[in-house]
Amino acid sequence: MTVPLGCHYVVESPASAERVPTLRRIVSARLRFWGLGPHAVGPVCAGLGELVTNVHRHVGDGARCVIELRWTGRHLTVSVEDEGPRLPRLLTAGGGGLAHVAALSDSWGTCATERGKVVWFTRSVEAPQGVPSLPRTPLTAVSAVRRLPLPAG
Repeated sequence: MTVPLGCHYVVESPASAERVPTLRRIVSARLRFWGLGPHAVGPVCAGLGELVTNVHRHVGDGARCVIELRWTGRHLTVSVEDEGPRLPRLLTAGGGGLAHVAALSDSWGTCATERGKVVWFTRSVEAPQGVPSLPRTPLTAVSAVRRLPLPAG
């Protein structure tokens, strides 16, 4: 297993209905830059849109939010931080909001912060072939050690 290079991205934006499509395009471009295909981009951007829309609805139009993406090579985590004091609840009746995020993801959660809260979700996303990566352990170091002469004595 290898860990991809460039697996962290942060963008700050006001949360408004007009900004949601722009933020989806920004995140889509970043995921494609990382070499992730439509199987990841569509669901991730849909989940992100729900989280930013929730900030707009429940914290206020233009409320500051920070979007963070982290990709480990196996899992992509998307988080949205805002300054709203109330933690969200999963309401299954409407079919939107967090219920939609839960359906699109492997896991999701929320936690309070000093200034508000963070809502996040994860999705399994394998690295496609040809993505630049680093091995977890340097494989060449083992073969190089074997070639070193043994110390005398």
